[in-house]
Amino acid sequence: MKSNLEKFDLDEIKKLDGIKNSELFEFLEFYVELLNPSKIFVVSDKKEDFDLVRKRALEEGEEGRLKKEMHTYHFDNYYDQARDKENTKILLPKKEELPFLNVMQRDEGLKEIHNLLRNQMAGRTMYIGFFSLGPLESKFSELAVQITDSPYVMHSELILYRNAYKKFKNTPDAKFLKFVHSQGELDERKTSKNLKNRRIYFDLEGLTGFAVNTQYAGNTVGLKKPGFRITISKALKEGWLSEHMFLMGVNGPKGRVTYFTGAFPSMCGKTSTCTLPGERLVGDDLVFIKPVDGVARAINIEAGVFGIIDGINKKDDPIIWEVLHSDSEIIFSNVLVSEGKPYWNGMGEEIPERGINHSGEWWKGKKDAEGKEIPPSHKNARFTVTLRSFPNLDYQALESSEGVEVGGIIFGGRDSDTCPPICESLNWKNGVMKGASIESETTAAALGKEGIRTFNAMSIMEFLSVDLGKYLENYIKFEDKLKKVPKVFTVNYFLKDKDGRYLNEKTDKAIWLKWMELRVHNEVDAINTPLGNIPRYEDLKRLFKEVQGKEYKREDYEKQFTIRIPELLSKNERIRNIYERINTTPREILEELERERKELIELRSKAGDYVSPFYFYNSR
Repeated sequence: MKSNLEKFDLDEIKKLDGIKNSELFEFLEFYVELLNPSKIFVVSDKKEDFDLVRKRALEEGEEGRLKKEMHTYHFDNYYDQARDKENTKILLPKKEELPFLNVMQRDEGLKEIHNLLRNQMAGRTMYIGFFSLGPLESKFSELAVQITDSPYVMHSELILYRNAYKKFKNTPDAKFLKFVHSQGELDERKTSKNLKNRRIYFDLEGLTGFAVNTQYAGNTVGLKKPGFRITISKALKEGWLSEHMFLMGVNGPKGRVTYFTGAFPSMCGKTSTCTLPGERLVGDDLVFIKPVDGVARAINIEAGVFGIIDGINKKDDPIIWEVLHSDSEIIFSNVLVSEGKPYWNGMGEEIPERGINHSGEWWKGKKDAEGKEIPPSHKNARFTVTLRSFPNLDYQALESSEGVEVGGIIFGGRDSDTCPPICESLNWKNGVMKGASIESETTAAALGKEGIRTFNAMSIMEFLSVDLGKYLENYIKFEDKLKKVPKVFTVNYFLKDKDGRYLNEKTDKAIWLKWMELRVHNEVDAINTPLGNIPRYEDLKRLFKEVQGKEYKREDYEKQFTIRIPELLSKNERIRNIYERINTTPREILEELERERKELIELRSKAGDYVSPFYFYNSR
């Protein structure tokens, strides 16, 4: 390795002294030669290194300054605003067809990505960062190394993850995940130019993620969704769960705190749930769940938030709003910038008619090359900030090396006519089936066509890197490792009446959380239905009064928790049609779907298509 590094700054080489890891040096040697950088910069754990990365991002034009001192903005190429499904591929030792996955033979994929990366850093600086997915001293955590030529990408990672430079020095031959990124040739706006050659590949065998000719953080910040794909595969092999879930604490009676994880597709209430005022935020996006002495324990693998900013406003998201207007270090991505201030769609304030955004100079009514009007900010615009900026952060839980005990798992979906606002699964297998059946209904405002249901098992389909059936089998078997099994719940905040009005207030989720917390400890009863266990009116009435000082009407409860059998049977059929075509689907999933179908048909024969929750009171 020394021979490959002799041309570089001696001070940077010295930062690698003391790291005893042959695999690391082989990795660095190979990619230094392949990428051919003019300089390298090793990010140690010193503040001056962090400051220099931020300074470089500003000097090189990947970020711009905003009025607040620690606030910056970043723009991606107009056509590099999200994950590139077509050019995102899982590399496998031998090519095989797997449902929902875009796969490629490993040797072929490595050859292509290495050819695209060759000499990409000529004339540039290679940044090398050392990180930990999870608390530094936790056995749950995974170490990682990122190589990039983008100071913006490295800046983002320094906000989002724990620096593990010292950990690498103190842990000889530690195993680690590897990430290699080059933004490729840049245009005059300092955004990736050669999008036709954009590639995001994942070598599961080599625990390596690659990205080239892209800047969008979802593709390039290796420890985020690229790392997620790799750890899904690792978890499957080792018998634990790597999940697209928030982690939060719900405050119960007499100072008790119960921790929940939650998987929700985009626009289904994930962020608004885990940042709810009065509860405890631990993480908003990714968790590892592992069995420890028969208990499911979880960590948030991140230390920051890369959150969607679209629609965040002072009324509905008071805590996030407070963070975004604080003095914390924040990167605003793909928002509108006018006179040094960031603006975004749905912020509840007047938006200027001119400024700069991801399209360049922007004015109200501006259209793109396809004739579509360009909004002030992109719908996937983001903010990057440390979790320490959140006033409701449960810091002790965030940094616990043992993780927190998972009392409940929540699966969120979005439909206007099928599922009740809250339902508890009958058992673990039933809960896995419910998670495997998540659907998200599109809205007219977001996508132009309303009511299209998208299948999104466990809210993981965009990031799945393994056979779906085997992934679910690992979930089913996870119960066997536990003496204390978390309860599983489903939520749906978007139920409507026949006139299209929502049957729930946005604030009602606070009550559903309190009910779930009590159910975890068996402190309230529930009504057993073919769908699962639903709340009793008396308990919700009391909770609404105690928590929000509101009167909860009997007729509202009845509308919200009516069992809608035709719609439920229709969903059951849609999901069965998917899983019956996958030959690795665990039999438990199909058995639960069949049980639900039969019991719903039987209930319909007794009580009709739409069954009031009060029917179950009377049928006892």
